[in-house]
Amino acid sequence: MGTYESVDEILAVFRPVIHAVAAAVGPGCEVVLHDLSAPDPDLGHTIAAIENGHVTGREVGGPSSSLGASVLHDQGADHNAFGYRGLTSDGRELRCSSVYFRNSAGRIIAALCINFDVSMIQRMRGLLDGLIGEPSTDVPERPNEFFGRDLVAVMDAMVAEAIREIGKPVDQMSRDDRIAVLTKLDQQGVLQMRKGVESIAARLGISRVTAYAYLDEARNQEAEKAAG
Repeated sequence: MGTYESVDEILAVFRPVIHAVAAAVGPGCEVVLHDLSAPDPDLGHTIAAIENGHVTGREVGGPSSSLGASVLHDQGADHNAFGYRGLTSDGRELRCSSVYFRNSAGRIIAALCINFDVSMIQRMRGLLDGLIGEPSTDVPERPNEFFGRDLVAVMDAMVAEAIREIGKPVDQMSRDDRIAVLTKLDQQGVLQMRKGVESIAARLGISRVTAYAYLDEARNQEAEKAAG
């Protein structure tokens, strides 16, 4: 795809593409370009261009999805991904693809994302299944990406999913369960979000100090595993 030195340069090339894809696929297809070029991007305000923003309720100046944190947490990896599952804050499923742009130094500076709302198709499929008496037995895959009108909603969705994967109510979680939640969210970059630790601690019913202590323990364990 080549390299670009600024988001303005990317916009000059891809703004017509953004408009064309959204127009061709229709109003259920959101196309968005995120500006990740700052040394420490504010993930609450990354959207540089967007078409059909009603799909996720976002607009120019709006937030990144949950993937923004994990991408910036590991810049060296190939994060391009196609056809994965996303979930809006009101529970609608999206089919998503993301492509990342780098500068000549190899740093990620922008992301072009296409998010197609498949919820109407799913409702139609459910109606057809009911008419022909053959309900679908497909098990929905876990979402890879969460969307919200602001970064707080994105963070809440990520924390809720991490808690759900433990399989216990928070008030029945052990110390190790809480550490597992913190470890997962740390790996996803949530703790880099503004007030991320405070939000997670509140959801887990522990203090901020305890959350940091658990986090230090988890990181030390991961470092020992890597060294051993």
